[in-house]
Amino acid sequence: MPISESRTASSRRRLIAAACVGNLLEWYDFAVYALFARYIAASIFHSADSFSQLAQSLLVFGLGAVVRPLGAILIGRFADRNGRGAALTVTCLLMGIGTLMIVCDPPYETGGRLSIVIICVARVLQGLSAGGEIGGAAAFLTEQASAGSRSVTASFLQATMGLSNMLGATVATLATLCLDQAQMISWGWRLPFVVGLLIVPMGLILRRAPAFAGTGIAPHQSEMPVLKTLLKQYRPSLGVAFGVSVLWTAAPYALVIYLPLYMQTAFGVSSHTSFAAYLAANVVLVLTSLLSGRLADRYGARNVMLVGMLLVVLAPAPLLLLAGAFSNPSVITLVMMGLFGTVGLFAGAAPESLAALFPPEIRATGIAAPYNVAAALFGGFAPMFLTFLGPHWHGIPSPALYILLAAVPAALALLWPRSQGQLRPDTAIGRATESIPSHDPDDGTVRTGSRKGEQL
Repeated sequence: MPISESRTASSRRRLIAAACVGNLLEWYDFAVYALFARYIAASIFHSADSFSQLAQSLLVFGLGAVVRPLGAILIGRFADRNGRGAALTVTCLLMGIGTLMIVCDPPYETGGRLSIVIICVARVLQGLSAGGEIGGAAAFLTEQASAGSRSVTASFLQATMGLSNMLGATVATLATLCLDQAQMISWGWRLPFVVGLLIVPMGLILRRAPAFAGTGIAPHQSEMPVLKTLLKQYRPSLGVAFGVSVLWTAAPYALVIYLPLYMQTAFGVSSHTSFAAYLAANVVLVLTSLLSGRLADRYGARNVMLVGMLLVVLAPAPLLLLAGAFSNPSVITLVMMGLFGTVGLFAGAAPESLAALFPPEIRATGIAAPYNVAAALFGGFAPMFLTFLGPHWHGIPSPALYILLAAVPAALALLWPRSQGQLRPDTAIGRATESIPSHDPDDGTVRTGSRKGEQL
């Protein structure tokens, strides 16, 4: 390989790492909150009823999802106007501040209601960060990738969720192994968030590097605001993006983030066992996410996501019933691996598929807005909803029922004839000039237009 090509490949790898590190921090903080929700509830929330404490803790977890659309709009517009690098640095800072507030939050016995206020504000900051992260990162990764590898490059965004969960599960497994229940409630639950703080400097260093900070796109040239442009000219694309995002957000929250807690409450599995199984299952999530991206580059994102959707809908009920019948560590681990694999196959192809729906100058907002509205409605509150619903509903495991409902809008989006032309095998999303689908505001027809892309 020529030296110039080697340097280009090395530079691209560093840029991909810089883009993914914020997503790593985002999912890590969301994962460890869910993993330690029971301990956070006992420390921060005041109630004689442990179920009410857990419900309050999960309600605050969902609070981060409520503000995600606001973060998507504000930071998405910032990314479209000022470049991906600057916006992703902002999201990393916001997530770090929120995490620090959780680490320093006093227990209820010391801080009283102020403790609840602090953790609520922290989750709001983390939600704003998460809302702005997905659009900028997904747009950035697809724009940095070479032709023929855009889906697999963008799939690193989903794969980092598995890596962050592995890190969280490792910390959780070690913490529950070394500390007793009283220590975990008193101070042990804070340790994973301290680890999360250590990721922040690495993210800021990578994202403040000149090569990353200089990446961006030409400013949005239209006199019409970004949101009005999207709503007037790209309504069909927004509809497809929202439908896909409903399942893209519901599946990770219900079948990944919530699953260890579900295993503990539904089947009486110990925290240590569920965390260890969670660690192994996330290896499968990483591998299947990357496999999904590779297959999407070859066969098209729509085809890959249709297969993934069928698996993620059909697998949860029998696998969770199997876990309930044989709730030993080996079966729990295999069930989690199977469920995480179905999520990875669907979600790995999703980032690039959404990026292909929008031109570069409004891409970050176009991805972030529908994704985060879906996350606010179907993602963040999934753990709380499933906790209230209970382990089963008329014999159907509650996570399986939730995924079945979330798959309806995803199926409509993927089976809609127009999506077949938009979610196609990898073609030029180019960084200089690209062919993208645009929509006539009057008749809604799709046409191909040439637009200027990124100036790298």
